Amino acid sequence: MFARFKRSGVVIVGKTNTPELGLVAFTEPALHGATYNPWNLAHTPGGSSGGSAAAVAAGIVPLAHAGDGGGSIRIPASHCGLFGLKPSRGRMPMGPDEGESWHGFVARLVVSRTVRDSAAMFDATEGPDEGAPYVAPALARPMREEIERPAGKLRIAFSARALLAERTHPDNRAALEDAMRLCRELGHEVVEAHPPIDVEPLRVAYLTVVAACTAGVVDQFAALTGKRAHPSQYEPVTWFLSQVGRYLSGAKVEGARSTIARTTRKVAAFMRDYDVFATPTCATPPVKIGELLPKPWELLALGALKHASPTVVGPVLEKSLFALAETSFAATPNTMLFNMTGQPAMSVPLFVNAQNLPIGTQFVARYGDEATLFRLAAQLEAARPWKDVLPQL
Repeated sequence: MFARFKRSGVVIVGKTNTPELGLVAFTEPALHGATYNPWNLAHTPGGSSGGSAAAVAAGIVPLAHAGDGGGSIRIPASHCGLFGLKPSRGRMPMGPDEGESWHGFVARLVVSRTVRDSAAMFDATEGPDEGAPYVAPALARPMREEIERPAGKLRIAFSARALLAERTHPDNRAALEDAMRLCRELGHEVVEAHPPIDVEPLRVAYLTVVAACTAGVVDQFAALTGKRAHPSQYEPVTWFLSQVGRYLSGAKVEGARSTIARTTRKVAAFMRDYDVFATPTCATPPVKIGELLPKPWELLALGALKHASPTVVGPVLEKSLFALAETSFAATPNTMLFNMTGQPAMSVPLFVNAQNLPIGTQFVARYGDEATLFRLAAQLEAARPWKDVLPQL
């Protein structure tokens, strides 16, 4: 992908801050410290592409590379008042060093101030690379052309219910309601509907895959450095996930993949009746710095497990993973479903709450149909321009 970025003529400035291995939805790594939200320095810019989003929101660069394995384009876009689109699985190159990441959850593009800039970078980077394990359906035309075309009358389903959690904050509900009013004013048919998903198995399935892949990455780093992996080299949550992944059997990982595959079929059937599905991008406004870090008692518990063999404490590790599944999605439960299903999804910045914090609305299309999302995004941007809605630095 970066070879294609360079061929497009963009100037690569540097590396921004990210959480370790891109594992969490906030950007407060132990190595470099917290990244702050330009809209309010007490709050997180989200993650894992929090450094990218903060740089764009602060006006340092007009767009920045971002990756999305569970919402890491859309969550920072929502928290920082930006546009961010996660492409369909197989749309963007993952090579030459990997065929897929997190069993196909991860897709990469940018966060930007304008739909035009994201469309331009989409066109510059999309398409398979040699040896890719799968390829998204062919596009009718470039996205820079799609955004000039009318969106047409879309049938839009929406739901304010948190997809993989229990509650949605009133401000995030208000942001969705505001976006749906605008869609109605633009002539779209808007109906309330929710995809049929089984929440608890999906939460566990998602974390099972992420834990297994984290163990794999830790092993890869050990092979590259020639040094045996040690908990002192990693943050507690990273090491915990790698130890869980080391304990989980291949059968359990395959069971998680089967759960995800069944859900993908259900969501695809749900989308037959709708062009677009809309939700709040996140279930809460941007939380304060430090709020999502492990609590002291959690760090003590993780520390106690640090040096234990996964084969000895495996049941405890697995039980802890299931407990994590119940709590880890509370603030950001609406994005990772579409990493699992592989559908394109975007966060659009249409709302700012009373505390002057941006809250995005997520729009999801059928697999391979980024064109509908880009046309809709361009229409929404024209109706309510956001390029000049800036934080007061």
